[in-house]
Amino acid sequence: MFYSIRHLTKFRYSSAVSESLMEVRMNPRSEGLQRCLSFSLNVTPRARVQQYRDYLGNVIHHFGVPSPHQHLTIVAEAMVDVTPQADLPARRLDAGAWSRLDAGTAERDFWEMLTPSQFAHWTDAMAAFAAELKLPSREEARRTDPMELLLELNAAVYGAIEYVPKSTRVDSPADDALRNRQGVCQDYAHIAIALVRQLGIPCRYVSGYLFHREAMKTRSAEGATHAWVEAYLPEIGWTGFDPTNNTLAGETHVRTAVGRDYADVPPTRGVFKGDAASELTVAVRVAPSDKAPPPEAEMAPEDWSEVIIAETGEEADAAVAAQQQQQQQQ
Repeated sequence: MFYSIRHLTKFRYSSAVSESLMEVRMNPRSEGLQRCLSFSLNVTPRARVQQYRDYLGNVIHHFGVPSPHQHLTIVAEAMVDVTPQADLPARRLDAGAWSRLDAGTAERDFWEMLTPSQFAHWTDAMAAFAAELKLPSREEARRTDPMELLLELNAAVYGAIEYVPKSTRVDSPADDALRNRQGVCQDYAHIAIALVRQLGIPCRYVSGYLFHREAMKTRSAEGATHAWVEAYLPEIGWTGFDPTNNTLAGETHVRTAVGRDYADVPPTRGVFKGDAASELTVAVRVAPSDKAPPPEAEMAPEDWSEVIIAETGEEADAAVAAQQQQQQQQ
């Protein structure tokens, strides 16, 4: 399936700031069954955009605006081809799966995806939640099938947390979602990661986009970025689970970045100089195509007026307080 993706981010400051620096993680990855065919990033005010690839293979664009400005607009456009994956084992892996998983973990450098991270770590609230779900211990888990266990955990997190937009902030710990039993996709992902790592299975955070099919029932909101998790399984490799929607990640999921948790992969992160409040506006559109995309020159301009989502209030206040500009993933 070919997808055309356009991601608009606008920062509006209450008064002119003298300078700003920004990192952007919006370039879809090319690996496995996903290929990024084209990507462009346009910034207003104009800035020299550079890029690098981090140790996990994420493409990070960065730029600075050295002159006073009261608005900053970033428009990312991509064409992506996602090939449907072969059917995964519906429920069972064979009896030697855990041994092969342990051997593969020992051979590869997975320690960062097995140890606690900033937003995905073991707490008293997480331990109580695991007990409520009757999550087996690491030793007990090895008497079950890892694929079946992960599917059950995916469904359990989905059922225990209510999806409520703006119920948490970009810097909210997972304990907030556990306490209130409400959250957005990044909370579902952080909870799932902490539980899966506790079982000795490498697990990582995935940032990206979700195409909302007409007949597809999803909790996550359109017009926003999305987040899910990938767990490492023997023979299969990194396998995507979407606890927000209780599905396996498939051809409707477009991956932009992977990391230990959200702190590694926010779509935007930056700092600015100036005494100003900020207002963040985000719009995302994912459109399918049944054939290869036309040349960029033939692509019609898009009217964003109907898809603008304003993110203000507590989230913007938190971003200013930390001098960080980030987008919450829904």
